[in-house]
Amino acid sequence: MFSWLSGPEARGKDSVVFNTVSEGLRSLYNKRLLPLEDYYQFHHFHSPALEQADFENKPMVLLIGQYSTGKTTFIRYLLEQDFPGMRIGPEPTTDSFIAVMHGQEEGIIPGNALVVDPKKPFRKLNSFGNAFLNRFMCAQLPNQVLESITIIDTPGILSGEKQRMSRGYDFSEVLRWFAERVDRIILLFDAHKLDISDEFSEAIKALKGQDDKIRVVLNKADQVDTQQLMRVYGALMWSLGKVIDTPEVVRVYIGSFWSKPLQITENRKLFELETEDLFRDIKSLPRNAALRKLNDLIKRARLAKVHAYIISYLKKEMPAVFGKELKKKEMISRLQEIYFTLQQEHNISAGDFPNVKKMQEMLLSCDFSKFHTLKPKMLESVDEMLANHIAELMNLIRQEEASKPAQAVTGGAFDGNVNGPFNEGYGEGAGAGIDESEWIVAREKSKYDEIFYMLSPINGKISGNNAKKEMVKSKLPNTVLGKIWKLADYDRDGMLDDEEFALACHLIKIKLEGYDLPGELPGHLIPPSQRKN
Repeated sequence: MFSWLSGPEARGKDSVVFNTVSEGLRSLYNKRLLPLEDYYQFHHFHSPALEQADFENKPMVLLIGQYSTGKTTFIRYLLEQDFPGMRIGPEPTTDSFIAVMHGQEEGIIPGNALVVDPKKPFRKLNSFGNAFLNRFMCAQLPNQVLESITIIDTPGILSGEKQRMSRGYDFSEVLRWFAERVDRIILLFDAHKLDISDEFSEAIKALKGQDDKIRVVLNKADQVDTQQLMRVYGALMWSLGKVIDTPEVVRVYIGSFWSKPLQITENRKLFELETEDLFRDIKSLPRNAALRKLNDLIKRARLAKVHAYIISYLKKEMPAVFGKELKKKEMISRLQEIYFTLQQEHNISAGDFPNVKKMQEMLLSCDFSKFHTLKPKMLESVDEMLANHIAELMNLIRQEEASKPAQAVTGGAFDGNVNGPFNEGYGEGAGAGIDESEWIVAREKSKYDEIFYMLSPINGKISGNNAKKEMVKSKLPNTVLGKIWKLADYDRDGMLDDEEFALACHLIKIKLEGYDLPGELPGHLIPPSQRKN
């Protein structure tokens, strides 16, 4: 068990000891933040209250894209098996939100049953009504990948005339609900279909405030040659720049995420490297899940505080008896000015305020006379949480990480490149020559020997100073050369013989070619004279 309170509260009768980070998060939320949210109707304006499952659920990955960009195929590629409810085709096939989750038996749970299950983090989706719940389901199957993450497949976003068809529920608001709770948002694009439709643009705008979770995948990139791919990538970045309003450049992964042969193979190496990067990002989600939930709680607390200031200000400005409706309309119309006033009065960042237009729409149906005035003690409680208890919870996260092995996504496509000749870097850099009986350094040893004997060896070895004079010619930083020296001086005598010197030159070559140095010298690179028979 971990104690995360170190101040007077920890020493008093109200000492709190938590078994897990999720328990600490839930306690902080229920005791500090939830009372503020309830008092100022935060859940009506912004987001439903969090429940136990929200703190304990596995990391979730949300897939968004226009129809026929390969979302369902991408999930199948990761799982390496079909899942219940999947349909693949050139026209819109997925018309539902499908939560692909781990289960002992394969099957489908319909939306109405799913939102009453307290063990699953979907209960609050009930507020979107039957029109949505009829288009929501859970696909359960016993897959190793799903033991670590849950994947949310979304309906294909429509374009042209189709996007004018009503879905019967607020599609953007559902996406916003998921975006607040997932750990990663992947936007999929087809290399042949880069136009961002009106519905897609609205969907991306619904992700505002979750920009750090967004990754972009340019799929089906094997269907264009290198020159076309450069143009496609440039066009995609230009299109994204118009709808994703952040100064940072969004990360785009390029590849062909399905199990069929590549149509154009000239960019195979690029696709392999991009796939490795994307997999590495997804693999890290379980390890970073607690930190993400803590970060989301902080963002929610900041928004709840600002909301309290807005609501209490509107209540304070309302007349006691006459002219209430007129005053309400007047304040809604100048809500942006009110934001600025509160920003100056309470020293709040402009980025913490909710969207003006959306807030104005929500306020139209509210009775301002039922709002509450400001309660400083409630705000102080949240401030104390942010100033003190969050830092303590960070320590708990580090303790928990240290007490258990590093978590990562395994199984399915994630295991296809862990070992063997198809893993990243196999046969390249420090991995070159791993399957050969001959010492790979011997291929160029004669060239290295010429340099070695010009450095005046004594008793078959050169000193560190003489080796340094040659090694610095590589222009690599001393920190890198120091690591190369430690790897090459295999017998740790502070000098290099001809084999160790040749090894140092080989490692320098590897680094100059852009590969990473190994942490320890691999067996196939050990100088032959120093190998144990």
